[in-house]
Amino acid sequence: MVKNNQLSLSIGGIVPFSTIDYPEHLAAVIFCQGCPFKCHYCHNPDLMQNNHQTKYQWNDIYELLNKRKKFLDAVVFSGGEPTLQKDLPEVINIVKQMGYKIALHTAGPFPAILEKILPSLDWVGMDVKAPLTQYEQITATPQGGKNILASIKLILNYKIPCEFRTTIHPKLLTNQQILQIAAELKHLGVTNYTLQRFRAIGCTNKNLCSDSIIDFPAPEFIDAIAKKFTKFTIV
Repeated sequence: MVKNNQLSLSIGGIVPFSTIDYPEHLAAVIFCQGCPFKCHYCHNPDLMQNNHQTKYQWNDIYELLNKRKKFLDAVVFSGGEPTLQKDLPEVINIVKQMGYKIALHTAGPFPAILEKILPSLDWVGMDVKAPLTQYEQITATPQGGKNILASIKLILNYKIPCEFRTTIHPKLLTNQQILQIAAELKHLGVTNYTLQRFRAIGCTNKNLCSDSIIDFPAPEFIDAIAKKFTKFTIV
């Protein structure tokens, strides 16, 4: 194993205490820098790049987690896209050995890394951003849905507790596209699905921020989606 002081994790921020990022758990959340996607609605655009100098170093985070073991149940690795970090598997192993449960927030672009860390994970929240053949529309990158599909299948086959979710805005996804995403996930075996209404906080796309989406999608579409899943939430 690589020594702790030899590990590198590009960290953009940390929330020392959260009750919402890992359901029913008290967790610290580590926000990793870097993401291959450029989603129009991103509320953490400062985490897209992987080379910003910050005050957060892995050794400091390690010491913080060591001190908080009596107060926290888990550590959540979020981003950005945490699976972009080459030392993430080793870091997760260290945190796991400290006695923490491990949760991951991911968009699924790197299934090979996901497969490597899945045995150490206790929960996964995965963003599914668009119908699998239409990913470029949301992510503004040429990558299609092949890796996304692979990541969904890995999570489901591993039978780890998980939630899949989609951020919605009428200028980005139509009612029919949202229904298509839901149908694809249902077909793959997803049982827990959440629709997240767009949040303007942190988003730099003024075209999106100017719209109210409180009534989107229409109630009949929400009902049609809810019927597909054992657990469905819209927030």
